[in-house]
Amino acid sequence: MKPGDVVAVWGCGAVGQMAARAAMLKGAERVISIDRVPERLAMTERHIGSEVIDYTATDVGAELRERTGGRGPDVCIEAVGMEAHSDSPVHLYDQVKQQLRLQTDRPTAVRQAVHACRKAGTVFILGVFAGAVDKFPLGAVINKGLTVRGAQMHGQRYIPMLLDRMAAGELSTAHLATHTVTLDEAPRAYDLFKQKTDGCVRAVIRPGG
Repeated sequence: MKPGDVVAVWGCGAVGQMAARAAMLKGAERVISIDRVPERLAMTERHIGSEVIDYTATDVGAELRERTGGRGPDVCIEAVGMEAHSDSPVHLYDQVKQQLRLQTDRPTAVRQAVHACRKAGTVFILGVFAGAVDKFPLGAVINKGLTVRGAQMHGQRYIPMLLDRMAAGELSTAHLATHTVTLDEAPRAYDLFKQKTDGCVRAVIRPGG
């Protein structure tokens, strides 16, 4: 991405929030984050400062076009991964395909990112995927002239820079841990996180107890 770009980020977990913050640090004019969990949306809006969209309350594609003058975002970042959720019938389709071992991952957010991105824009796949996916919109990638990129985190290259930015106050991660528990409480913490109860967005397990 380059300064002045409009960036859309699918996913308001820790990775999505840091991707949104990184876009801001690199000069994005606007950053729009997309999720469905109220606590994650509120956390992203408050601590990261990006615009947010609850995809259960609107048509994401139409909303992004409305916010970008009909073009779509310049950069679309998929930070959800293989277990993407959707309220559309496609979600059921993906689940059935997974259970029948006809695909390994659910690429709902990737599909949305490709369709939402402006012509000649960039789609970056940051979420974790394990193997094969179905119904990837390759025709849209070709016809819109999109650049598609993906990567895992290159620790040796980026951690020194990230630590410097944290020391300078440009990056903050303290808000990401909503619950801190002992190792003995780990099963309860995992259940809280899975069910999204008690405002649990991310739990940190400490030794002892």
